[in-house]
Amino acid sequence: MDPLLTIALLVSFFLTLFFLPLWIRGAKRAGLVGRDLHKTDKREIAEAGGTTVLFGFVFGVLVYIAIKTFYFKSSDNVIELFAIIASVLIMGFIGLMDDVLGWKIGLTRKTRIFFLIFAAIPLVVINAGESVMMNIDFGILYPLILIPIGMIGTSAFNFIGGYNGLESSQGILILTGLAIVTWATGNSWLSVVALCMVATLIAFYFFNKTPARVFPGDTLTYPIGALIAVMAIMGNIEKIAVFFFIPYILETILVVRGRLKKESYSKVNSDGSLDCAYDKIYGLEHVAVKVLQKINKDKKAYEKQVVYLINAFQIIIILIGFVLFLL
Repeated sequence: MDPLLTIALLVSFFLTLFFLPLWIRGAKRAGLVGRDLHKTDKREIAEAGGTTVLFGFVFGVLVYIAIKTFYFKSSDNVIELFAIIASVLIMGFIGLMDDVLGWKIGLTRKTRIFFLIFAAIPLVVINAGESVMMNIDFGILYPLILIPIGMIGTSAFNFIGGYNGLESSQGILILTGLAIVTWATGNSWLSVVALCMVATLIAFYFFNKTPARVFPGDTLTYPIGALIAVMAIMGNIEKIAVFFFIPYILETILVVRGRLKKESYSKVNSDGSLDCAYDKIYGLEHVAVKVLQKINKDKKAYEKQVVYLINAFQIIIILIGFVLFLL
């Protein structure tokens, strides 16, 4: 990757870093806040911080397009880049509607699925990706059926969350892993796109880590899920992308076990430690709490540790994926 392209990453990072404090103040004035359920005081935190992430990401990618166009005199993949921006923005809009309506109300499942299919349209109309998978040519079924399914599937990125810094750090890890994969497989332009999102997520993490000053909301998780799908489709790396997504597949199984009614939150004790809110396990977050209570000397689990443990699991999955698919 040409060093000049780091300008796009810096734009993504610093725009997010600049606008986040403004968003936090504005969201609180507007009453767009949620309670931090893993703090003893249940403090109110600004919601929908993913809006600033979208802003930083889109401008970073536009700067990348400008550098390609005016400096490198190249129009390669420009159509694909604008399709990516369109899909990510549509997903961000869906997430914002969910955030504004509130997590207890939100969009109905049918409405959400409809919008998720709509978000796949920019990829469908440019016939993104290769229709051959596992030596099977799916032809027209690939853009019409498989791309929307992929977009719906990666919306499960929304499932693992609710703990300060978890969603943003998971996005950083998965997209960094996919950036390495696309660079290794000759799609460095996709690596730049992924790293623009990573840069803005790093800036966001400074405000989202415990104790959080802003929550990501679906405005962040839906676009990240969409970008993961885009990376898999346009980079023709569906297998390794699905492998990286193993924690979310496991989370989906556990969520379905709770009939989509159980939450991944934990019960907070007076000393700030966490206990599982249910007798059974309905999320990887609950698994992390149980494991930490067994391995910690004080037999207690804390929010930050839950995030670190899930991140560690994700890193192990990514490293195994590198060994299985790249070496």
